[in-house]
Amino acid sequence: MISALIHQLLRACLAVALALVACAAGLYVAGSYDGATLALTSGLVALACGFSSIPALRTLTFTAWIVAAVVTALLSPQVFQPFAPGTPHYKLLLLVVIQAVMFGMGTQMGIRDFVGIARTPLPVMIGLLCQFTIMPLVGFGIAIGFRLPPEIGAGMVLIGSCSSGLASNVMAYIAKANLALSITLTAVATLLAPIVTPFWMKTMAASLLEGTDVTISFVSMMASIVKIVIVPTGAALVHDYLLRADVRGKAIAWGAALAGVVFCSVYVGGGIVISRPSIALGVDLFAWVLGGIAFGVIYHIVVSAMPQIAKAMPALSMAGIIYVTGMTTAEGRDHLLAVGVVLIVAAGMHNFLGYLLGYGVSRLLGMNEQSARTVAIEVGMQNGGMATGIAADMGKLATLGLPAAIFIAWMNVSGSLLANYWRRRPPVVVESHQEVEA
Repeated sequence: MISALIHQLLRACLAVALALVACAAGLYVAGSYDGATLALTSGLVALACGFSSIPALRTLTFTAWIVAAVVTALLSPQVFQPFAPGTPHYKLLLLVVIQAVMFGMGTQMGIRDFVGIARTPLPVMIGLLCQFTIMPLVGFGIAIGFRLPPEIGAGMVLIGSCSSGLASNVMAYIAKANLALSITLTAVATLLAPIVTPFWMKTMAASLLEGTDVTISFVSMMASIVKIVIVPTGAALVHDYLLRADVRGKAIAWGAALAGVVFCSVYVGGGIVISRPSIALGVDLFAWVLGGIAFGVIYHIVVSAMPQIAKAMPALSMAGIIYVTGMTTAEGRDHLLAVGVVLIVAAGMHNFLGYLLGYGVSRLLGMNEQSARTVAIEVGMQNGGMATGIAADMGKLATLGLPAAIFIAWMNVSGSLLANYWRRRPPVVVESHQEVEA
């Protein structure tokens, strides 16, 4: 009864959305720009809600929310800036949201997802090769070809150098591609990111940033990725491990969690002071890792008592991506308006070439149609949350992070369209050799 009522309310949102958009047009013509902005953004939110009530449009719901966030951030940036940009509260909010996104993504992985490497290594190696070569090189080429401002051009390399994320797994599922391969590629690429991403940034982005005040430190960026990506993802994997661990394994995890709580309490409280920077960085990362283990154990306890929380994690991760996209667009609004159509076209080309080259190269290397589609999605869809977190940690969210925000919007629109297109056209022949089993 209640679910039917909610369904009807969501369906009614479509009519409300059309009315609000029409109202926005009328208010704009009348010169009431604030009213037009409110009506338009409200209409886009209503449209996103309405999409979820129509089976044929349900797969576009997340895309609609991303578009609503970007438009709202451009027209009313204050919506995504509860604290002044650059303040400790703003940075803390951004860090918490990004880590929540990564943790939510991690809960959709499992230690078993890494077994795919040993079982069928060739397809995974081909996918990773495409993932970490095509997008960084294409991003660098586009930055030069479009003559983007240095920091924004470096941002193109940054989003291209990141691993894929949860959105690629969702699109692979919708497309009826090789979901097992998709999840394995995302999991392994995430673990490789602390090495590969700083390598490409140091190799290519640094040349674009010559003459600016931005410096690329391999070690600092690696540490940033560990904190932003590896720690929350690892915390989720701790929960997955405890689901199957024996008594001895659980005792070890509990011991590590207790040690983490004690060590982090002493460390944060100022009980450990280290003057040597290299050792201080190592201790800092150690504290983060122990804290991640403790959080994973606590999450496991909570979920064991309230299993419904685990079901909400994918939605939490998606909501976080939407909010981070809005925050990044809001902070980079002035730069986006200055660069304008050029950045939008550049991001779209980056995304399109990722699909095209990912599919083409994997087919040339002998992968079957279904797995080639998977690699195309993995290559074309990047982890925008990771790129945003790195840019924010460098204090350059408005520039280095801006291409990620535009790329996220592009990839979710194009990814939804491509996944639905492939869903209606399943592969005619699926070869069986050298493939990851679904």
